[in-house]
Amino acid sequence: MVAMVDARVRAGLVPQSVVSVTGLPVTDRIREGRRDGVLNRLPMFDRITPGGVVWDAPDALDAGAPRSVEADVILWCTGWRAALDHLAPLRLRAPGGGIAMDGTRVALEPRLHLVGYGPSASTVGANRAGREAVREIRELLSGRASATLAA
Repeated sequence: MVAMVDARVRAGLVPQSVVSVTGLPVTDRIREGRRDGVLNRLPMFDRITPGGVVWDAPDALDAGAPRSVEADVILWCTGWRAALDHLAPLRLRAPGGGIAMDGTRVALEPRLHLVGYGPSASTVGANRAGREAVREIRELLSGRASATLAA
């Protein structure tokens, strides 16, 4: 896989990611997810709301109303670059132009984790950071569930 990507670059072609060269294997679990409607690719949403995401274009399946999906977590994968312009409305950038971080958690918005940003911007770093982010997000969500049950 790496050799295929390397060969493209050596030939002066635009590099492709390893995933684009290899594709993602379709496992039984992926087939089940597609069949059960759990893995359903949707176009990019137009906005994030307190309860999830919304597509402003009318949804033909819902009598022309905008489509929305409830979400506790948004996992946004941008690839191997800090493509964070979509976060501009949150005003997260420090005076130096970067985003202040505490591990993978954004200092100004602790519900937001950026895995692969800063020190975790490597395969090894992203793997470790991803595991840590998942642990912290699970704790956050389980705490929210506990708080809801207590109320």
